[in-house]
Amino acid sequence: MPKDGVAVRNGPDAGGLLAVSEAAECELLAQYKALANRTRMQILHWLKDPRSNFPELQADSDELGVCVGLIQRKAGTSASTISAHLAVLQRAGFLTATRRGQWTYYRRDEGRIRHFTDQLHRVL
Repeated sequence: MPKDGVAVRNGPDAGGLLAVSEAAECELLAQYKALANRTRMQILHWLKDPRSNFPELQADSDELGVCVGLIQRKAGTSASTISAHLAVLQRAGFLTATRRGQWTYYRRDEGRIRHFTDQLHRVL
């Protein structure tokens, strides 16, 4: 299988939805589902340019990311709801989390996002 996880299926079982390896297909479907929510899309958009979208950020936010409380406040939703959205995005590989004391900070995983868009381009 190629390094990027995309491998065209051949033979009688080649009827897979996305014509990629089964593992890659499962990962892509999970990522599609993660993006199928307006709040999660907004979070990814906000974290693309955190300085503009969260002006109250501290100096070390470029390295750490944005704390859950700021994301929650901007989204206008409960802590449990925003935590669930962040967990979905993290499991899909779009976000990384850094824990510092009692705080968790999130930032985009640009490499994984780029990999996803490359696979999406190949599949579609």
